[in-house]
Amino acid sequence: MSKYLIINADDFGSFLGANTATFELLERGCITSSTIMMPCMWARQACHWAAEHPQYAIGVHLTTTSEWGKCKWAPVAHEGTESLRDEEGYMWAESDLFEEHADIDEARRECLAQLALAKKLGLNPSHWDNHMGSLYGIATGRMELLEMILELSAEVGLPFRFPQLGVAGQEENRTLDIALPREVLEMLFGQVQQFIQARGVVCPDYLIPHDYNKDNSRDYEQFRDYMFSWVELFPHGVTETYIHPSAENGEVLAASHAGIHRVWEYNLYKDPKFQQHLADCGIKKISYRDLAAMRG
Repeated sequence: MSKYLIINADDFGSFLGANTATFELLERGCITSSTIMMPCMWARQACHWAAEHPQYAIGVHLTTTSEWGKCKWAPVAHEGTESLRDEEGYMWAESDLFEEHADIDEARRECLAQLALAKKLGLNPSHWDNHMGSLYGIATGRMELLEMILELSAEVGLPFRFPQLGVAGQEENRTLDIALPREVLEMLFGQVQQFIQARGVVCPDYLIPHDYNKDNSRDYEQFRDYMFSWVELFPHGVTETYIHPSAENGEVLAASHAGIHRVWEYNLYKDPKFQQHLADCGIKKISYRDLAAMRG
């Protein structure tokens, strides 16, 4: 079996720098897919660009959390989303807060509202996924959220980001922020695999994002070296990884101390040496449209 890799740029539409970086990475073939944050201020530009470039696999980054302290957003659906809002009317800051407060019907309504807005702005979505994994239910064990979004994915006919298989050490990845014990996680993968296959939902085999810690994020050079080694560990089958690329500007750097990491990701993925390394590792880049064609 070959090693296939979907490289998805999350947070398309969040900042102007994110849009600029995503435009370039898609056009240069450095990434294969992207998803747009519909509640954010630059989503309109992202959707219009996607409509003008239908050859790229661009979808909706279902957003139910607003974690950036200096930049906040609220639900797209103006009514019937009271449980999805904090005391200031914005989305909850973290996944666990969303999971604790969210009414299932209101969460479903918001997902459909974000999809409808994207289509209204010209997007022909190839897939959808979830910002911060809030719809997975793994922060608090509310698995009915995951069941809802998988059922909804079958209903609207869109591939969804959720792995059917786990890899060793995945529960220790801080980016994934999994709070479930390993044995529960393994059981969950088995149940989800049966669920999505029964309903015909297209999902990748693995979800393996990189992680930031003291051993790989001191500076760009250290991060780059870590990433070269990290991709060598990808398994056979279809893996998705996601990044949050951004051109360097005052907007993204002011929004969070982590903004510089987004600049690093942009610089790394447009580096021809890194792209060649992916090929040397036997990795074949595919998009979500390719995955849908393979498994549809």
